Amino acid sequence: MRRLLAASVIALAVALASVAASAETVLKVVMHSDVKTLDPIQSAAYITRNFGYMIYDTLFAVDGKFEVKPQMVDTWKTSDDGLVWTFRLRDGLEWHDGTPVTAEDCIASLKRWSARDAMGQKLAARVAEYKAIDPKTFEIVLKEKFGPLLDAIGKPSTTVPFMMPKRVAETDPFQQIDSSIGSGPFIFKRDEWKPGAKLVFVKNTKYKPRAEPMSGLAGGKVVDVDRVEWVWIPDAETRVNALLNGEIDMIESLDHDYLTTLEKTKGIQILRSSVTNQYAFRMNWLIPPFNDVRVRRAAAFALSQEEFLQANVGDKRYYRICKAMFTCDSPLASTAGMDGLIEGNVAKAKELLAEAHYDGTPVVMPQPTDLGAIKQLAPVAKAQLERAGFKVDVQPMDWQSMVARVRKKGPPSEGGWNALATSWAQIDILNPLTTAFLIATCDKALAGWPCDAKLEKLRDKYVEANTLEEKRAVADAVQTYAMQVVTHIPLGEWFSVGAARDDVHFPKPLPPVTVFWGVSKK
Repeated sequence: MRRLLAASVIALAVALASVAASAETVLKVVMHSDVKTLDPIQSAAYITRNFGYMIYDTLFAVDGKFEVKPQMVDTWKTSDDGLVWTFRLRDGLEWHDGTPVTAEDCIASLKRWSARDAMGQKLAARVAEYKAIDPKTFEIVLKEKFGPLLDAIGKPSTTVPFMMPKRVAETDPFQQIDSSIGSGPFIFKRDEWKPGAKLVFVKNTKYKPRAEPMSGLAGGKVVDVDRVEWVWIPDAETRVNALLNGEIDMIESLDHDYLTTLEKTKGIQILRSSVTNQYAFRMNWLIPPFNDVRVRRAAAFALSQEEFLQANVGDKRYYRICKAMFTCDSPLASTAGMDGLIEGNVAKAKELLAEAHYDGTPVVMPQPTDLGAIKQLAPVAKAQLERAGFKVDVQPMDWQSMVARVRKKGPPSEGGWNALATSWAQIDILNPLTTAFLIATCDKALAGWPCDAKLEKLRDKYVEANTLEEKRAVADAVQTYAMQVVTHIPLGEWFSVGAARDDVHFPKPLPPVTVFWGVSKK
């Protein structure tokens, strides 16, 4: 009898365990790229930023109106002279290992972030010191006023000031961290990570969301799924078939070629981004031929936006011609300094190349063949530049290989590069401080390494601008000068699209970054 009772108890336990396991909500997603780097401060790649949002939290965040709101911070105040900012963390914040989040953690995190970020570098130059007042309170003491301080420490995209434990944040900002402990709404299952195949995140059951409703990246980060799996499928057609067969729940970035078919498919929903993206052409200032400003300007005359947009997007519902460096339909939208540029002026480009005595040095361009949204940029650039007299060598590779390659400053013969074409999300390029391609601090600049003191002084003026009119005037001056020295060339704007099964429910409008709080599956 006892044996029978014991067997019954075991059978019941197994049955209950089976029910519990089947009740687990799992979301399987193909993101826009595989993940190679897990450090969102060391890498500017969007996939690493998205990884950061899964496991880390931020002091502030932007809501649906791009207004900065508190996230980890409970209260804050500013001294009358604007030089001392005091922040107090909200209750219940703890790292995934169970230890509390402290002011010292936040100070170390801000220091590491500011060494790598465009806006953070400007802030760091004005910081006199950071002070930990008590375990939950810290101060930022400035040498001079920095008006957009909250915008800086609450910036939503590359590079995001994610908070990390002090021991992790003290890692050299130019070296990768060896930890994935955060305080965010998901926990990374490093033991289940299969590089090149799958990353797994589970719900952080101890995370305490803010009380406010979700808005953009701000408000309550309420997690409604138990487990999120990022499954990497490099082939676009295979991804779509996996979605149609129910093997995955979502494709973050859908090749526009499949849009028409999926729009007509029952059980599938199309996800249109709430913000635009900007294609951009970037040149390496360090080595020939783009170490000569005349050659860079030749490229600015030679290129034309329409062909890039047609080749990479095709559907006019999802792209637009736009010369505005800080994007169209934004507060700082302008065509200042753009007259005659990016219009395929072959004659002017050839004139400048002759003036520069261009000797046919090949322009080596990496092409990310596994990233549908930008894979046709390099071939289009090759065709347009060659019409103007350039010699171009497009070298296909996967996205992560390209990310690694463009960090190299040597010539192409040593694994370097001359030019690249990529894309930025609108939220990264709304003003002269956040636009990373405008950093002109030589070796400390982003890949391409512009070196121009005048441009840096113009960007500094944006810190001093108070009214929208003043900000627009500075932005126009920055844009005009940046196109004279040619830090980069805007190639038009496009809206990214994704696709998902119709049993997955998303917040509306979609946040400006792909996040998985507020997402449910029923």
